[in-house]
Amino acid sequence: MKTGFHILIIGGGMVGACVAALAASNRHFADLRIAVLEANPPTMPPPEAVDDIDLRVSAISRASERILSEIGAWPLIPRQHVCAYDDMSVWDADGKPRGPGSIHFSASESGEPNLGYIVENRRVLWSIHDCAAFRNRVTLLRGELTGLEFEDDRAAAILSDGRRIEAALIVGSDGSGSLSRKLAGIETRGWDYDQRAFVTHVRTEHPHERTAWQRFLPEGPIAFLPLADGRSSIVWTTTPDHAERLVTEAPEQVGNELARAIDNTLGKVELAGPRGQFPLRLTHAKEYCRERFVLVGDAAHAIHPLAGQGVNLGFLDSAALVEVLAEELEGGLPPVAIGERRVLRRYERWRKSENAVALGLVDGLNKLFGSRADTLGWARRTGLSMLDGSMLAKRFLMGRALGIRGAAPALVRSHR
Repeated sequence: MKTGFHILIIGGGMVGACVAALAASNRHFADLRIAVLEANPPTMPPPEAVDDIDLRVSAISRASERILSEIGAWPLIPRQHVCAYDDMSVWDADGKPRGPGSIHFSASESGEPNLGYIVENRRVLWSIHDCAAFRNRVTLLRGELTGLEFEDDRAAAILSDGRRIEAALIVGSDGSGSLSRKLAGIETRGWDYDQRAFVTHVRTEHPHERTAWQRFLPEGPIAFLPLADGRSSIVWTTTPDHAERLVTEAPEQVGNELARAIDNTLGKVELAGPRGQFPLRLTHAKEYCRERFVLVGDAAHAIHPLAGQGVNLGFLDSAALVEVLAEELEGGLPPVAIGERRVLRRYERWRKSENAVALGLVDGLNKLFGSRADTLGWARRTGLSMLDGSMLAKRFLMGRALGIRGAAPALVRSHR
């Protein structure tokens, strides 16, 4: 069986679904057929209970908020499941929050209403799949990819049930282990970190004050991220052995460890959710595109979680790709030609350089703060204190973290 589309997106996660919804809501794509291939799409909205919070949460930046608003998805996320944070306090293991060896970011210093939001991944995903642009214009195909075929004027996805789905352009958005990337013959650079991320939710003796708290320890950073119901989401980057112990140790013992790790900043800590851990790896595709194929999101780049930039970089990829294709279509490009490599190279040059900066910065921070050298410890504390005293530097860093500085897509820059 053959089925033809102009754009076929492999992977219906947050980023892949966002590409589809952005294209579907753009007037230049009005006559184009758009499809998403996903083996396990969401079938119903997440539970409404305020305290029913999944382990997988993301820090949604201002740029991502604007992109999700553009497709009508952001208003669909129930407000009781969105926690805006106004402040972020970061300090070295030998420093103190808001003391020497620390840096404090405040929305009041950025000219923005907040520094971002902590939201469950499943709620963001459902809002995209449920927005009008996606529901009305995107064909959702359930199935598993097994092969890709490329010709001069089209590409085809081969599914496990024998279906052959043809498209002028195939977008790989199937995660850091991307099968579509491998089938397209695109190699990656990167390495495994000798670290894992331990995640859970906790209740604390003192309120989180709508603040993201992050302390850099020798084994890796620990972050307490504020949740809407008053709890905090924990992301603790540590050694593999320690992460495994944190998953299995007695809850009271783990709570005590978490309290000590955050320097008792929020008082006593009590586990209030399931526990999990996952390995960490840096990955960057050597190429973002080939003829009739392009990568977005984690399929193109996987980043350390310490800065919370993973999905935000993916949403920026989505907006940039749709912007490039829309400009080409507006300039008279035939829809059947949107998968030509000369077109996709514009997107690659734009986003690959931006993502390389983000990956390099976050990787460098992880190595710098993970070093036990005494001279580097002094340099870290001094550098943080100097940055904290420079409003210009802090505004620059906040702008980059919010995704509204640098080479941002037009809809991010012009959003009202």
